[in-house]
Amino acid sequence: MKRFLKLTLISILAVMMLGACGKEKVGGGAKNVDAKIKKQDKIIFGVKNDTRLFGYKNPSTGKVEGFDIDLAHALAKEMLGDENKVEFKEVTSKTRIPMLNNGEVDAVIATMTISEERKKEVDFTDVYFQAGQSLLVKKGSNIKGIEDLKKGTKALAVKGSTSAINIREKAPETQVLEFENYGEAFTALKSGKGDALTTDDAILYGMADEDPDYELVGGTFTEEPYGIAVKKGNTALVDKLNKALKAVKDSGKYEEIKSKWIKH
Repeated sequence: MKRFLKLTLISILAVMMLGACGKEKVGGGAKNVDAKIKKQDKIIFGVKNDTRLFGYKNPSTGKVEGFDIDLAHALAKEMLGDENKVEFKEVTSKTRIPMLNNGEVDAVIATMTISEERKKEVDFTDVYFQAGQSLLVKKGSNIKGIEDLKKGTKALAVKGSTSAINIREKAPETQVLEFENYGEAFTALKSGKGDALTTDDAILYGMADEDPDYELVGGTFTEEPYGIAVKKGNTALVDKLNKALKAVKDSGKYEEIKSKWIKH
C-alpha cells in the first residue's frame, strides 16, 4: 500500500513538472522578448492591415504599406543592422494586446494610443506620432462637430479602440455602433448605417483620401499619442526601441517617412 501511494505521488509530481515545463516553453519566448528577437534575428511586428496611410494591405501588390510599416523597417535597421529583418503579422484594435501577450508578436506598431488603462497591460515606448480624435462624415452632412451628435444620431467606431470610449463620454446622447475593423466601419458609414465615423484624424485622412465624398469635420477633441507596445516587463526592449526611435528622428529619416504618408 505504501509502495502504491509512493508511486502515485511520484506520478503526480512528474505530471506537474511536465506541465510546468510546457508552460515555460510556451511563455518563455514572450517572457524575455529581447532575447527572443536576438535568437530569431528579426522583429515580429503586429501591424494594421486596414488603416490607410499607416498599415494597409495594398490589394494590387498584396503587401502591407504605410507610415507604421516604414517606421518598423527603420527601427529594425537601427536595432539589427538590416531594415528587412522584420516580419509583419496583422492585428486589429481588438486583437493587438492579446497577440502581444501570448507571444505571437514581439511589438505592436499599429496606431495604438498610449493610455493609463493600457499601461496596466503593456509597456509603451516614447510617443512616435501625435494624433487626435475627429469625425468623418459625408460632404453636406448636418454633422459639423461633436456637438451635433445628439439623440437620434449614430456614431460608428471600432471595437477595442479608445475612440469608442471617448465618443460615449463626449457625446453621451448618440448611439455608438462598433465594428471589427476600419474597413467595416467605413463601409457602414457609406451605406448609411451611421451619421459619422469617429477615430484618430490620421486614420480618417486615409479614408477621405480613399473616397473624396467624405470629409473630416469639427477639428480634434482628444489627444491621441501613438506608442509602440511591448509585453509588460520588457524594459530592455523598450529602451532599445526608444534609442532606435531617437536615432531615426535625429537622422531625418522620421520626417522623410512622415512627409511621404501624412500630407495633411
